[in-house]
Formats: sequence, C-alpha cells, structure tokens
Amino acid sequence: MYKLCIYIPESHLEQVKSALFAAGAGRIGDYDSCCFQLKGSGQFRPLDGSRPFIGRTGEVEQVAEYRVEMVCEDERVDAALAALRGAHPYEEPVFDLWRLDERCSPGK
Repeated sequence: MYKLCIYIPESHLEQVKSALFAAGAGRIGDYDSCCFQLKGSGQFRPLDGSRPFIGRTGEVEQVAEYRVEMVCEDERVDAALAALRGAHPYEEPVFDLWRLDERCSPGK
C-alpha cells in the first residue's frame, strides 16, 4: 500500500481526483473515493524552457492549490500515476509517493 500526496490547482481539483479514483486510488476496504484535502498556496518560478500552465517565465507565481492525500494499492500505483499525469494541468505535477507499513493496509 502507498500514500499518494498531490498538489493540485483549485481549478482542476475535481478533474484530477476523479481520474485518480477511476484508476483505483483512494480505496480503503469497502470504501472508494477516499481522500483528505487541504487548501493552501503554492509557489514556483518557471525557468527558461518551461511551458507554464500558470505564470510567466522568470517570475515568481503564487497560486491557490489543494494538497490531496489518498492511499493506493501496490498493483494500482502505475495506473494512478499515469492518470495523475494525464489529468493534471501542470507540466511538472508535484507529488509524493510513500510506501506504507503493511500494518497500515485495510484489515490489518
């Protein structure tokens, strides 16, 4: 089991979550579409050669984003990451992926 943490601009929150849920992420036992989300502010500066979805090259940008966390079973991680990259508007989506202790798995 893994925990996936993604930073998503407010404008694409539901689109990205839906893609991840359709790929099988966010399932805990007999529940699906499970996640935690927290609104915050992300910051970045696009460098030369980038194609930013938001902002301008060379300028620091701040944008309303959500931090979204969900679990994902081992056999669904590749599909979930493909769905994330396909649905997320950023050229370089920011995410963390942690392997969880087996005692964190549903039913343990």
